[in-house]
Amino acid sequence: MTATPTLTKSQAASRRRRWLSEVGWKYPVALIVVFYAAFPLVYALSASLDRSGSLSGSTTLFRNVSLDNYAALGDTLFWTWVGNTLLVGGSAAFGAVMMGAAAAYAFSRFRFRGRRASLTTLLIVQMFPQTVAFVAVFLLLITLGEAVPLLGINSKVALICVYLGGALGANTFLMYGFFNTIPIEIDEAARIDGASHAQTYWQLIMPLVVPILAVVGLLAFIAAFGDFILAKIVLTGEGNWTLAVGMYQWVSNQLTSRWGLFAAGAMIASLPVLALFLSLQRYIVGGLSSGSVKG
Repeated sequence: MTATPTLTKSQAASRRRRWLSEVGWKYPVALIVVFYAAFPLVYALSASLDRSGSLSGSTTLFRNVSLDNYAALGDTLFWTWVGNTLLVGGSAAFGAVMMGAAAAYAFSRFRFRGRRASLTTLLIVQMFPQTVAFVAVFLLLITLGEAVPLLGINSKVALICVYLGGALGANTFLMYGFFNTIPIEIDEAARIDGASHAQTYWQLIMPLVVPILAVVGLLAFIAAFGDFILAKIVLTGEGNWTLAVGMYQWVSNQLTSRWGLFAAGAMIASLPVLALFLSLQRYIVGGLSSGSVKG
């Protein structure tokens, strides 16, 4: 057996200094970052469990632990707002994925007149957020509502259409770069085998671009889930409100703010987004490895 060489004091000190300079300093920095990110969540959780329902005296975390605020949610339209938000967010995300994927496939695989101009137009249009056109959206929905009430003010379908109207630009460019990484030889081999464009698109290309579909779907859902301005403009009836609009009413009046109820609702509202992210995480980090090998 060979004896393990012992380090001298100077060598041990030199190794510790090198470890501190290369690795050790990262641990306190990581603790500061984690504390900075987690403290607002912990504070909101503490406020949701405070039976007083106010933030004015919340100087000690978890001083009064009670589920009264969560129980009080049943006496409001909170769960109706949850259903409305999931319906609007899920529909907007699904539509954004389908529209963006179809447009990205067309721009990536086909060569047609006006292709470059269309891409440039999408790039320019996506620089302007939808909120800059909320007056035009409001007037448009009033006019449409006179002919088709389903597409007028206070309609969840109209809000979904508004979200989809601005989802094509950014999503198309995001997917377009990913579609370009798929070898064109896959399409050519499929055509030789007699496959149509639809069969190539749905059976070959779509399984290979699942990661970008998951990313676009997640981003579109989060954007619709947390939107306030457009939802507030379009949805005027309390029964049609989304969570962002409905919960804002609890804290909009400084004299009658219900911060405990708001914090409890925020804790529950974060669960769908968290569940969606965890369920799509394997697709997001999976890259092209899943589905790219032909059996």
